[in-house]
Amino acid sequence: QVQLVESGGGSVQPGGSLRLSCAASGFTLDTYAIGWFRQAPGKEREGVSCISSSDGSTYYAYSVKGRFTISRDNAKNTVYLQMNSLKPEDTAVYYCAAGAYCSGYVAWGRDYWGQGTQVTVSS
Repeated sequence: QVQLVESGGGSVQPGGSLRLSCAASGFTLDTYAIGWFRQAPGKEREGVSCISSSDGSTYYAYSVKGRFTISRDNAKNTVYLQMNSLKPEDTAVYYCAAGAYCSGYVAWGRDYWGQGTQVTVSS
């Protein structure tokens, strides 16, 4: 069965950190560009970060640059999103997606989506 499963979400105070994981089963992640997206209540889903399959180049939305880091562990077939210095405006459901390529910080040609993991940043 082909699927992506996100984990690592939770509730943190402003300034805190979380590490999200995106684990693949049924296919090999390293042949795909992997993007992280998020959707806050009442807002459209937006791209956050992307890591390419070819050379591991990474891209970030301006709102998270310098605070979030995307990485991949091919041996574990998993992509991570390390989120530091979290702000209340980072509160959203976070999704990962496997696509054909990164167009900046957005993964395009998306074949697979995970079910999402909730991140809440609040004091």
